[in-house]
Amino acid sequence: MAMKRTRTEDRKLRKTRIRRKVTGTMERPRLNIYKSHKNYCAQVIDDTAGKTLVTVTTQESDLRAKFTTRGNMVAAKAVGSLIAERSLAKGIKKVIFDRGGNRFHGAVKALADAARGSGLEF
Repeated sequence: MAMKRTRTEDRKLRKTRIRRKVTGTMERPRLNIYKSHKNYCAQVIDDTAGKTLVTVTTQESDLRAKFTTRGNMVAAKAVGSLIAERSLAKGIKKVIFDRGGNRFHGAVKALADAARGSGLEF
C-alpha cells in the first residue's frame, strides 16, 4: 500500500512542473511568488543572467509596521502593488507569472490582481 503524499509534497511537484515551462528573460522576467502562513515574498527574476531584479516581502520594515497580520489578503495586495511599482521604476513592464506551485486563488490571485492593477502586464 502506497503512502499518501502531503500537501507540501504536492506543492513541490506542481512547482517543479511549472518551472520546467516558465523561465524569465531580460525582456520578460519571471514574477515569482512565495507564500508562507505568516508572510509573502515576490521577486522579479531574470533566469538567463541568474539575477533577482526586484524584491518585495512583508518582512520589510515599512510593511512590517503597516500590518499586524502579514499573512492575509490585505498584505498580499500591498505586496502586489509594491512589486509592480518597483518594477515599473526599473523599467520592467511585462513579466511572466510564476505562482510557485500555489493554487491561483485567494491571496495569490489578490497579489496578481494588485500587480496588474498597478500597471504590470502578464
